[in-house]
Amino acid sequence: MPRIESTAARLAKLGFADGARAAQLLDRTPADLDDLLEFLVAVADPDLALVSLTRLAEREPAVLDAVRADDRLRARLFAVLGVSAALGEHLVRHPGQTALLAEPDLGEARAALLRAVGAEPDEPEPRADGPDPLVALRVAYRGRLMHLAARDLTGQATLAEVMAELSDLAAAALEAALAVARAEVDDSEARLAVIGMGKCGARELNYISDVDVVFVAEPREGADETKALRSATRLAQAMMRACTAATQEGPLWEVDAGLRPEGRSGPLVRTLGSHLAYYRRWAKTWEFQALLKARPVAGDPELGESYVQAVNDLVWTAATREHFVEDVQAMRRRVESHVRAEGERQLKLGPGGLRDIEFAVQLLQLVHGRLDPLLRRRATLPALAALSRGGYVGRDDSRGLAEAYTFLRQVEHLLQLHRLRRTHLLPTDEADLRRLGRALGMQTDPVGEFTARWRRHAMEARRLHEKLFYRPLLQAVARLPESEARLSTAAAAARLEALGYVDPNGALRHIAALSTGVSRRAAIQRTLLPVMLGWFADTPDPDAALLGFRQVSDKLGSTPWYLRLLRDETAVAARMARVLGTGRYATGLLMHAPDAVAMLGSDQELAVRPPGALRGEASAAVSRHAGEPETAVAAVRGLRRRELFRTAVADISQLLDIETVGTALSSLNDVTLQAALDAALAKAPDVTRFAVIAMGRLGGMECSYASDADVMFVHSPLPGVEEREATDAAFAVANELRRLLSLPAPDPPLLIDPDLRPEGRQGPLVRTLASYRAYYARWSAPWEAQALLRARFSAGDAALGDAFISMIDELRYPSEGLREDAIREIRRLKARMEAERLPRGADPALHTKLGPGGLSDVEWVAQLLQLCHAGGVPALRTTRTIGALRAAAAEGLLDPADELVLAEAWRFASRVRDAIMLVRGRPGDSVPADAGERRLIARTLGYPPDGSEDFLDDYRRVTRRARRVVDRVFYGG
Repeated sequence: MPRIESTAARLAKLGFADGARAAQLLDRTPADLDDLLEFLVAVADPDLALVSLTRLAEREPAVLDAVRADDRLRARLFAVLGVSAALGEHLVRHPGQTALLAEPDLGEARAALLRAVGAEPDEPEPRADGPDPLVALRVAYRGRLMHLAARDLTGQATLAEVMAELSDLAAAALEAALAVARAEVDDSEARLAVIGMGKCGARELNYISDVDVVFVAEPREGADETKALRSATRLAQAMMRACTAATQEGPLWEVDAGLRPEGRSGPLVRTLGSHLAYYRRWAKTWEFQALLKARPVAGDPELGESYVQAVNDLVWTAATREHFVEDVQAMRRRVESHVRAEGERQLKLGPGGLRDIEFAVQLLQLVHGRLDPLLRRRATLPALAALSRGGYVGRDDSRGLAEAYTFLRQVEHLLQLHRLRRTHLLPTDEADLRRLGRALGMQTDPVGEFTARWRRHAMEARRLHEKLFYRPLLQAVARLPESEARLSTAAAAARLEALGYVDPNGALRHIAALSTGVSRRAAIQRTLLPVMLGWFADTPDPDAALLGFRQVSDKLGSTPWYLRLLRDETAVAARMARVLGTGRYATGLLMHAPDAVAMLGSDQELAVRPPGALRGEASAAVSRHAGEPETAVAAVRGLRRRELFRTAVADISQLLDIETVGTALSSLNDVTLQAALDAALAKAPDVTRFAVIAMGRLGGMECSYASDADVMFVHSPLPGVEEREATDAAFAVANELRRLLSLPAPDPPLLIDPDLRPEGRQGPLVRTLASYRAYYARWSAPWEAQALLRARFSAGDAALGDAFISMIDELRYPSEGLREDAIREIRRLKARMEAERLPRGADPALHTKLGPGGLSDVEWVAQLLQLCHAGGVPALRTTRTIGALRAAAAEGLLDPADELVLAEAWRFASRVRDAIMLVRGRPGDSVPADAGERRLIARTLGYPPDGSEDFLDDYRRVTRRARRVVDRVFYGG
């Protein structure tokens, strides 16, 4: 026992992680391995290497003599055993293959693997004729794989050489598998070519990967095409089985034909003409991206070359196809969503992973390769180098990304070699990390050094979208050292166009204006702009976003906090980009109050402020400017502008639903009316009480960004004051209120619309409470009772307002409901309005207010239910449309399913109206006929860049369903 403990300690000191286990292995091995220990402890995992070596020595003792006699064999064998448990197992099963490691070169892979399956390499179409060809193929393949891994791990092959040889080995295996298939399937009628795609096509394959292929076939001379395709399909299927079939040596790898036209839904094999027809008519941009890698790898070489030459012409014109920009944006979003979805330890799909770099390089090739043939490279590293030489990627960025890519691919190879399994997940176990670090030459602190280096490279690659896509755009308009190539103006414009900018030359002018110069401001802009340009590209209108950013920067650029805030607070800059790129409304508000940028930093800053707080602030503004009503109201309108911006940004950021937006805007209008009224009353004689009654959408707390303030004015003379004197004073107050709120100013006006008053425009602007009571008792029509359903107190004397509301309750909530003749009158009025009020030339189906299933339809259903039943059902006594529908359903007056349909249509139409205002900066009731404008509105509503037609379909579907409910519930159909 003491001797074992002493040996264990000695072995641990030498470098074995588990000295006791290593001692036991040496004790059980008949051969003396002491002279080999110094070589074993130099490998990545000495413990793993010792396990495999002792098993191999037991199986074939002569191996030890060979190892001692041949330094190259020993170095290669120990390097493999110290990294790959799977290849150690392979050698234990096939110890004779150890001798392969002594060979400097194994010759051509294709000939060797064809001979392994009993096929003749020199035949035009080799056919397998050996015993158990599938096992023979796997053994021969793994022997060559082991030889390559040995040269890789001992530094005798570069990463590029390793990837290329792995790809050629896979191609040779496909050729051998095709020879096996020919022995099973009659191929007399068809010529078949196998096209390598993905990493196999690009000659950058890793050790264990699915091999992506596409099959193309042609009938032999005189053969029927249909029969030939059936024969070729059987041949392709047999070839795939030869690679994936389970044997005593396991499968080779999966053969994946999913990149073919129509994917897995399409035929496995097509003719060349069928491939080209599909690509010319139906292919998406990502399919051309995949074709960048296409290379003939097996089968008929002439047919394979014809395929690649034909598709190359299509690949490099993909940037001129319709929807290319939308496809590029969707592809970028897909990669970024992968980055977010996968864990950070994912080498391939995680943040700063391999897919990031490969994808960005391929997109830049597609954008610029049409005009620059030097970019037409299949593999990532050569393509990245070509992009750098052409100035499409910064030289330092290219070098940093190439280093990151090389490191990540080396780590990926080491991970896969360990068990010969397809994996991209970085381990957390310290022993595994130690093996990786030591395999990469890190000896002092392999775990710490490896982890630090991995994080550094991942962080560098994580910024690739900023660096690869956007920084060269600045370099195109800035002075650079003569030694560095720069993006030409034409190339910069092409890239901006591919990213979604409609006016790329205008965008370049903005970039130049912002970033040129030696000032600190220009220096910070050069840091900010690459990131901002990417965020602008993700908005509905990148051009407007960049223009808005320049305008705001021109106003605030000399302010110390502005650029510092954008540089240091990512959330502010990102949200600002989204706001500027959504439309003119919020941008216009920001232009006149650029310091509102400061509220973009957090969701809490964008929360709707309580009405009480707003009333206090507005009242204080009026008090500060006592005796100066115009100045006081200007300050209040500035407050309103700021809160409109807050609500618009929260809306654009999807932090508010449409009902909350309506409530926020209505409360803000109430506060504005009260403050303006206070200013108007300050100079008026104190002879009457005055109240503002909200009507329409303001009364329903359903204001949109474009809403006027529908109101009525009521007053009540103070005791001892003549009614005439009081009425004149009230009339003057009402007109002053309207004047103050409509004065020319940079802020959005709040227009007062008093047309819902008795007798409309022909009636007096202001009435006493008694006058209203008398009018409604004698003259009111059903439509006026309907309009009063939305009436509520808004501003002024609260007691007077409450008295008015109490007075009208009897009219709008009749205790006996509506008579049949009144119901018929309301229906006639609605039908006439539909026929007469729709604007000339408007598409009724797309008019959000008056169209079928639009706002008017839903609101009239709710109001008819209120007029008929609110007298006996207090729950219906609300000014809000959705609240009335909800109450009607709860009281059994409306089918709950109908309530959901109507509410969905009302919300959708309201959101569309608001989106029109946000995008255009001016009101509109119809979904735009212009496809570009409609796309912007769809994006604002949350649809993807290609979702304009989906938006239109959704709107038509929702309103069509609502109209069916209206016909049944309102018209009784």
